[in-house]
Amino acid sequence: MALSPLDRIRLDKAAVDEGFGLRRPSEEAAGDAGNWLAYGSLGAPAALLLTRAAEGYVVAVDHPGVAADLAERWPSWPGAAPAGHAAFVVTDTAPLHDLIREVWRLARTLPTAPLRAFQDRTAALPRRTEAERLTVQRIGQDLFRVALMDYWSGACAVTGLSDARLLRASHIRPWAACDSDSERLDVHNGLLLAVHLDAAFDAGLIAFADDGTLLAASAFAPTDRTILGIHDGMRLHRLSPAHRPRLAWHRENVFRGAR
Repeated sequence: MALSPLDRIRLDKAAVDEGFGLRRPSEEAAGDAGNWLAYGSLGAPAALLLTRAAEGYVVAVDHPGVAADLAERWPSWPGAAPAGHAAFVVTDTAPLHDLIREVWRLARTLPTAPLRAFQDRTAALPRRTEAERLTVQRIGQDLFRVALMDYWSGACAVTGLSDARLLRASHIRPWAACDSDSERLDVHNGLLLAVHLDAAFDAGLIAFADDGTLLAASAFAPTDRTILGIHDGMRLHRLSPAHRPRLAWHRENVFRGAR
């Protein structure tokens, strides 16, 4: 269906408002892209094609890692997406903004953006002494936190707490147990957690099942859990398939067992 002037205004506003302010010719972006509007971003390594179809507003993204993550939560468009793109559909302008904002945030964290930033910042730094290695590690951990803040939209993955002062970038497989910097800085090896959940997770007092359900260890006294507000029914509010092998590793190697 042809894009109306109003559709063009709505699509353009959503793209520009949510970080994709580089307007591009659609033919240059994806060959014969047809009735699509094309956008890029200076802040995120991804490009968008946007259109309106019978099912609603369509967002096509060219970043495979972002597309795989979005597929867990957003409905796929049944139409034919331009080559090299995965397309998702929403029915109104509010979720259109939400979807494009999530594309921008994910593109800044997947799959290797934090690793590239880490390599750039530490390439010239020595690693001979323990103090020098700790300096490099702190840089990596700071970049990891920034990436998790983007990935989890600045809120605890369980409670939704959004005060950055009370949030911790929690490695699922700890820094020292990772085999490579790529694993250490992979956002799928991390959870953004409120401080009390981070401490309990690191101590093996809680873990998460493959569906995101919070598990409490037998060693975690019910009275202590009550004091901390940790209760049955808590869960991660979203998961990617790439989280699950890391969560399984944590259950096997860190968790003290379910009650």
